[in-house]
Order: sequence, then structure tokens, then C-alpha cells
Amino acid sequence: MPVIRVTLIEGYPDETRRRLAKALTDTVCAIVAAPLEGITVTIEELKPANYMRGGQSRAPGRVLADPEGRVREFLETMEARDLAKAKTFLAPDFKMTFPGAVEFTTLEELIEWAKPRYRFVRKTYERFDTTAGDSGSVVYCTGTLSGEWPDGTPFSGIRFIDRFELSGDLIGRQMVWNDLAESARRQVPPS
Repeated sequence: MPVIRVTLIEGYPDETRRRLAKALTDTVCAIVAAPLEGITVTIEELKPANYMRGGQSRAPGRVLADPEGRVREFLETMEARDLAKAKTFLAPDFKMTFPGAVEFTTLEELIEWAKPRYRFVRKTYERFDTTAGDSGSVVYCTGTLSGEWPDGTPFSGIRFIDRFELSGDLIGRQMVWNDLAESARRQVPPS
């Protein structure tokens, strides 16, 4: 059974060590056919004076926010239409892609594009999945959309998947897939 040993400089919060141990366990589960109860992760800590790299003692590195929590907070902020706060979650080179390969680099572009499509949209989340990416975390969220079409007719139960790429604590890319256009087509009576 796999045993993973990690050495950290003393000073990380308990929650950070728990997140690290869980992520390492999840990684082993994805690669090795070992039962969950057979995977052991131990974290050993060293006093900063007992650790040196490059001839210098080091302090613990900055702890990144929980990626799922960061994405949830961004989505809640967007739903509340607090664009000023929502922008604080985004990397300078942020890009989002919507169905039909429509791309935006600002939240204002998204709002203008959405105006003729629906009055508002709310998300009901079924699940969030977080994994490691090339330069940070990748968070997927799935669920359903509800809201109102431009004429005030309500809609609900429309499937969606959002994929977020985070670098550090900032969202660099959002990719969106949903059945909104398909549902809108069903609302238009045949001529």
C-alpha cells in the first residue's frame, strides 16, 4: 500500500496540511489501484532553523485559497452583479469562452452579450471537482440554470458545466458549456 511522506517547514495551518494530505490521497487514488484505506500520508514538520536551501533558512510559503471556495465566491459575486468585486478574482489576462466559441476578456463584454439572450440567470450547483492543472488548479462545476428569457418567461433545469483554470488565487480562464441555446430554440414556436 502506498505511503507518502511530506516534509514541510513548521508554521502551516492545520487546514492547509489537511488540504495537502487530501490532495495527495486523491492523486494516488487516480493513479494507483489501491484501496482508499490503504493509502497513508504523513506530514513531518521542521523548525525553520532546521531547514536551509541555498545557504539560507526559509519560512513557509504563502498558502493559496481553496480553489473550489474561490470559484464559488466568484460565481456568487457575479450572480449578485458586483462586478467591481468579481474583477478582483480575475488574472490580468483573463479569458472566458462561451458556447459557439464566443470569447470575452472583460465582465462588461459578457454582460452586454447576455442582455438580448436572457434577463437573468441563476445557477444551482450539483457538484464541484478540483484537480491539478499545468500551472495551478482546475475547478469544474456542474448543475442547472434557471432564470428568465427576455420576454419574462421563466426557464429552469438547463444543464451547464463551467471549467475554471486558476493560477495562484486568480482565475485565468473560464470555459462554459450549457444547453441554454437549445432550450431557447424550443421556446420559439415553429412558423
